[in-house]
Amino acid sequence: MNRQRSFIGFIVAGAIALLVIAIAGFYWFFAKSPANLIASTSQSGAAIFVSKLSPVMVSFLANPDRLQALEREEELSKLKTSLFAKSGIDYKQDIQPWLGNEITLAITTLDIDRDLENGQQPGYLLALSTQQPDKSREFVELLFSKRALAGANLAVEQYKGVKLISDNSQPERDFLAGAVVGESFVLFANDPKVLRDAINNVQAPDLNLTSSPEYQKATKQLPKGGLAVAFLNLPIVAKWQGLELPEQLYNSQIISLVLNPKGLLAETSFLTSSEIVPPSPPLSKPVGALQYIPASAGLAISGSNLSNLGDSDVAKLWRQATATIYGSKEDVVSRLAKPLADVQKRWGINFPEDIFSWVQGEYAIALLPDKEQTTPHWIFVVEKSESVEQGVARLDAIASSNGLSINPLTIDKQKISAWTELTTATKKSDVKEGTSFSIETKVQGLHTTLGNYEIFTSDLETMDEILTTKDNSLIDNPNFKDSIAAIPLPNQGYIYLDWTKSQNLLERQVPILKLVEVLGKPFFNNLRSLTVSSYGTDTRALKGGVFFKLHNS
Repeated sequence: MNRQRSFIGFIVAGAIALLVIAIAGFYWFFAKSPANLIASTSQSGAAIFVSKLSPVMVSFLANPDRLQALEREEELSKLKTSLFAKSGIDYKQDIQPWLGNEITLAITTLDIDRDLENGQQPGYLLALSTQQPDKSREFVELLFSKRALAGANLAVEQYKGVKLISDNSQPERDFLAGAVVGESFVLFANDPKVLRDAINNVQAPDLNLTSSPEYQKATKQLPKGGLAVAFLNLPIVAKWQGLELPEQLYNSQIISLVLNPKGLLAETSFLTSSEIVPPSPPLSKPVGALQYIPASAGLAISGSNLSNLGDSDVAKLWRQATATIYGSKEDVVSRLAKPLADVQKRWGINFPEDIFSWVQGEYAIALLPDKEQTTPHWIFVVEKSESVEQGVARLDAIASSNGLSINPLTIDKQKISAWTELTTATKKSDVKEGTSFSIETKVQGLHTTLGNYEIFTSDLETMDEILTTKDNSLIDNPNFKDSIAAIPLPNQGYIYLDWTKSQNLLERQVPILKLVEVLGKPFFNNLRSLTVSSYGTDTRALKGGVFFKLHNS
């Protein structure tokens, strides 16, 4: 019996869609009345039903009917209708009267029967808080009676004082088990064993997630008023994916979604038993290098001290995360930074050794989309120092060894050094001599000094934009200023992505993104930018956030 497939079809997909659409629809609601959509608690009450060995638990901590502004777009109404259409359930009549302020979905076990011969069948648990236990019991009875009328064979049992109802449907039909536990929660699962285990977890507190030291440490990182929270047990997530991680520094992760007057902040903490050392001292304000990044940038990365980046805890986290997500060393960043990777390959350089090693002060890196080219332009700004001067000399030497010439240029009275390559171009001539030749100069990169910064660019057009549009920098852009204002200070710098300018580039480099956009269409249609940063002072947790700025905020 394909219990995993059927439960996803009826409950899991619907619950996830409910969370996605609800979160995606926040931009409509909080502009009108953000104070009305603050969760009364940041922690899941249903965690007592979930095993401490659960790989992942996701909770939405507000009643979806409080998103009244969604009704005008009919997104929420359509979801409610489609979710319960096959069951003959009317959401407004049968569920709305009793549904409380929490919807929690968890994978409770990697294999329900622990029998490897019949394949891995994860256990899924959906917990809905109830504010009217009698009406929620009526709903469970109604749901299963309708399934019985549709041909399902029902089974009823009493387990430790709780009435469990399930059906042993045919393989091609949905399989479902349900129960009302106490006065607070309605539970659904894809197997009665999952429900029995949930009840055991309540009655034996040392089994449930709330007794886990990792979960207890993680919940201390949660901000107040979070509307949704997710907890991941990272070693078990890796096991679920069938991965053996070569390096595992972080044991768990907790994510919280918090409304902000300008957008939505997804705050996360990665917890470890080792002491975390930040890659550089925290910054109390945005780096000055950003003043040389044009507002037209689609992607900008800023911070200080790249010299120890490869050995930092951030780098270790990234290696662990990409191995978990992709199962290999290939990752999204390597695709997004393809222009820089091409430079590295063409010049025969190693970024960590030949560039990052001498960047000990402020820096900013940016990609500028080009409508006529598939490859964006790049900018690299670094704070001047003795090591930077030595680094520039080293790059000049590498350029010369690759057959490039170092030529002085002047743009708007600014002296510039250009790495150029001479090439020949041929064309057929009408005269008897036949073919004629011409010499062309191709710029492979440029650099110049402005104030206390050395600036590198990919081409003359980009350098000209920096020099001639000094009053139109990214740091003065209202959208960027609003985005970084949502990130706590001090922090380790920012990764800023302008979605409207980078969408086409991202879709070309990461094709699967198009599928993600379809699933989260209401959200991506209104996403303006996202900003990532790392902050916090806990030496046992790497804390950071992603701020999503939406079009009407």
